[in-house]
Amino acid sequence: MRPLYFTLAWVFFALGALGAVLPGLPTVPFMLLALWAFSRSSQRFHDWLYTHRVFGPPLQDWKQHRVIPLRAKVFSLTSMVLSMAWMLLYAEMAPWTIAITAAVMAYGAWFILSHPSRPRA
Repeated sequence: MRPLYFTLAWVFFALGALGAVLPGLPTVPFMLLALWAFSRSSQRFHDWLYTHRVFGPPLQDWKQHRVIPLRAKVFSLTSMVLSMAWMLLYAEMAPWTIAITAAVMAYGAWFILSHPSRPRA
């Protein structure tokens, strides 16, 4: 199973890295999945990701305090709104596709907003 988890970890890492530059694609959830998969396959890569200078701090904040930084919240919510606006204005999509996407985005927004931005004192 370790090779499967290792492969999944790199797939999740790649998706998370893409999410860092593509609006609408989340970063931290994929990095959390990558961290989980690395924990099942490679302690070395788990530690590397957990202490990574870019991706490590949000992962550490989540693990230690269950917080989502304000900057990440603003970026995520803005990306969702812009993506939905683009879908509504420019993409020719079936109404059910838009409805499902809107529901998933609404759940994501609720999840993001339901967690604190800073650790409690």
